[in-house]
Amino acid sequence: MSIPRWLTVLLIVLLTAPGLATAQEGDSAEALLEQLAEASPRDTETAIKAIATSGHERARDWMDAYGNNRLSQVKDTGQIVVVLNNRGRDWEVADALTGENLGEMSRRDLDRIAVNNAIRRQLEGVMAMMDLYANDVGVREAAALDLMGKVDGAIVGDVTARIEEEPDADIRSRLELAVAIYQIEEQGSAEAISVLAGSLHPRARAALNNAVASEDPALRPAAEQALGSIEQKLKLNKTAETLYFGLSLGSVLVLAAIGLAITFGVMGVINMAHGELIMLGAYTTWGMQQLLPGQPGLALILSIPAGFLVAALAGIAIERSVIQFLKGRPLETLLATFGISLILQQLVRTVISPQNRTVVSPEWMSGSLVINDALSLTLNRMYVLGFALVVFAALMLIMRRTRLGLEVRAVTQNRAMARSMGIRATRVDIMTFALGSGVAGLAGVALSQLTNVGPNLGQNYIIDSFMVVVFGGVGNLWGTLVAGLTLGTINQLLEPWAGAVLAKIIVLVFIILFIQKRPKGLFPQKGRAAEA
Repeated sequence: MSIPRWLTVLLIVLLTAPGLATAQEGDSAEALLEQLAEASPRDTETAIKAIATSGHERARDWMDAYGNNRLSQVKDTGQIVVVLNNRGRDWEVADALTGENLGEMSRRDLDRIAVNNAIRRQLEGVMAMMDLYANDVGVREAAALDLMGKVDGAIVGDVTARIEEEPDADIRSRLELAVAIYQIEEQGSAEAISVLAGSLHPRARAALNNAVASEDPALRPAAEQALGSIEQKLKLNKTAETLYFGLSLGSVLVLAAIGLAITFGVMGVINMAHGELIMLGAYTTWGMQQLLPGQPGLALILSIPAGFLVAALAGIAIERSVIQFLKGRPLETLLATFGISLILQQLVRTVISPQNRTVVSPEWMSGSLVINDALSLTLNRMYVLGFALVVFAALMLIMRRTRLGLEVRAVTQNRAMARSMGIRATRVDIMTFALGSGVAGLAGVALSQLTNVGPNLGQNYIIDSFMVVVFGGVGNLWGTLVAGLTLGTINQLLEPWAGAVLAKIIVLVFIILFIQKRPKGLFPQKGRAAEA
């Protein structure tokens, strides 16, 4: 049985069509790149637009390579390649059409496809327009943000058309701002100022400042009014940022002081080595990262129990070797613990290094939480603030719900009566000092995410810690929390106009005057011993 001729032709077409389509696509892409390579400066814009509208999956990569001066042509064959590494005499290249790595070629065998600053500016707008049609919302949002101040007459029509098609309201707002900036700067449009009136983006404010300097009588008053409303919003956001940094500093003070509040309240010991216990917790975090290279997140999580244990053991050693022999002699205890702090500092300098060490923050603690164009909250400080509250809650549970907490409160209120009730005050002292020292180690773990780790790390917080303890009320955890957050916020509010040093002096004077009025702090202890 013979197959009809028309069926044979149809089968041949169906079998060869995919190959023909691929070949045509390859020919088309090659033609686009050749057109770009051979284009004169006058025709470059046309070649760029042809690539941008081609729909080819690698068009965005070609534009990026061209803008970064990494698009070249092989002299002998005319093949278009992307330069991957341009160091040395031989350059690593890849086929622009397929992305296949072609190995190294001598740079003398390559002709770079010329690009200048004017073309780069055009490419930025073109690539942003290409990204505006991406499926990923994040890519479109980044492209809309990148268009701020880059919209020109060549793409303003396309951007305006995209505004009507964009489904995301935030991206539409960004595009409207970008178009409004162009209309104000290039066309002097007073109507566009209303679009920028509430924007906190720096480029929008720059456009309004230029409009204020304009001689156009219709443009200037509208721009001044818009800038006035923006300045009010900026002040509110600046205040919110200052409060956030104040709470962040306060949380650090709470972590540094809460362990001191426990030991000072129970034992009446002024431990000048408390700062060095904080330092040991920070160095424990650094040491864990040396044991687990490339895993900063896991190292940080493991550093929490490790830092607590290292500082707690150091605290027990200090209590058993020195403090137990100096009970009831506060001046000698202060001098002895000050000597211990010097010994610990020198020990770290000798064993590790006198130089500061950097602790790498994990990826999930890096970056910022962007609230708006004028306010962003750093994630590492947010985590430290949350960590401080968790530690505080855990200590409250220990003090309120455990036998150790009951015994600590009993010894704090009346040591003699607690002894007569069968409580082993010496054991309570050891456990309390270990607990307070361990919390200091946790403070060091947190501080390692905010600053460099060095032998003098704890010295920066010991005086502030004592101020927090005295201001809040000796031995009172709630007082320590309130005092730490309050002093941190006050310090941050004073710094912008008084300076860092004068702000600390003002805070110190405030605490002195406050203690004159309330010698027992915000939350004084209760009990017979407290009344004595």
